[in-house]
Amino acid sequence: MLAILPKGHPLAGQKSITLAELAKEPYILLEEGKYSEPMAAFEKEGLKPDIEYTIHDDHTIMTMVEAGLGVSILPELMLRRTNYHISCLPIEPPVRRTLAVAYKDKDSLPIASKYFIDHMMEHKEELPQNILTWRIKITMFDVYTSSQPGKKVGKSWLF
Repeated sequence: MLAILPKGHPLAGQKSITLAELAKEPYILLEEGKYSEPMAAFEKEGLKPDIEYTIHDDHTIMTMVEAGLGVSILPELMLRRTNYHISCLPIEPPVRRTLAVAYKDKDSLPIASKYFIDHMMEHKEELPQNILTWRIKITMFDVYTSSQPGKKVGKSWLF
């Protein structure tokens, strides 16, 4: 994940930014439900950001940052093809997101999902291992139910 700041922001020219620096700025939080990687990272560092806005849409956040209403942290993949006038900086310490695919029975998945899982597994060695602030590690493990100990209910792929 990367920090986003308005182009003319005094911190925008740095090579990276700390969570402590971000916590001092008006912060625009991406509302993602009960768990937020950026909020967990702030909490881990003992910091509480100055949340001015909580927004449900990445593009709205980028527009607000561009307008100088605050700073934010968004997934790097979201920021790759953007024409917003914002600065994107790596964060120290890095804020990472874990992606996973879980399913009960591969045979019942849509064909596109099967192809995606097969493609990821066939090409996992070709995937970049460190793109600025995110890493890809693929691990497959069995999923068991807590209501019936020892009963396997499916597989999960942790990316």
